Order: sequence, then C-alpha cells, then structure tokens
Amino acid sequence: MAGKQLKTMETAELLTLRRKIDALLAERRSELEAQLAAFNDGGELGNARTPRRSTNGARKGRRAKAAPKYQSKKDKSLKWSGRGLMPVWMRDEMKGTKLKKESFLIQ
Repeated sequence: MAGKQLKTMETAELLTLRRKIDALLAERRSELEAQLAAFNDGGELGNARTPRRSTNGARKGRRAKAAPKYQSKKDKSLKWSGRGLMPVWMRDEMKGTKLKKESFLIQ
C-alpha cells in the first residue's frame, strides 16, 4: 500500500489508513506529553532556565532615550539623536547645499 496513490485508493482503504495514522499520532502525543511533564518537573530533560535580563536590568530590545546629537541650522528646536532614519528637516536642509551630516552636530 506504500506505493499506492491516495487518489486511486478505495474509500475502505483510506479509512483504514486514517485509523492507523490516528493511532500513531495518539501514541506520539502521549510520548510528547510525558516528556513535557518530565521537563516541567525538572526531570530527565534537565532543569528549565528562566530568561535572563541584561546586567543593567533593562528588557532586551529597549533603549534609553538618547540625547540629541544633531540640530537644525534654520530652526534650533529641531533636534535628532542620530538613531533611526534621517529626519526630513535634515534632508531638506542638505538638499542643494554642500552641508553634510557632520555640519549639524551640536557643539
């Protein structure tokens, strides 16, 4: 029956195959549940570790707010830390001029 196509099998054969598959899946499920129970109890699969935090206690992926590093030449209230995409105001001020990113550094 291994070489037979599912499309050409009779309904009775398909139902028998399905029962066999269901039995195998149920057996595998009980094995996995037993392994999971042993894992949760700290059994043979080792002890579960808790996720670590970084040394400063912050969550992974979060950063402190950065101090501004760049400032607009035209409007001194527009500032940028240098993280992320370049702001529109900086791109607009650089366009058509010889100004570089370093020209906007706060001194």
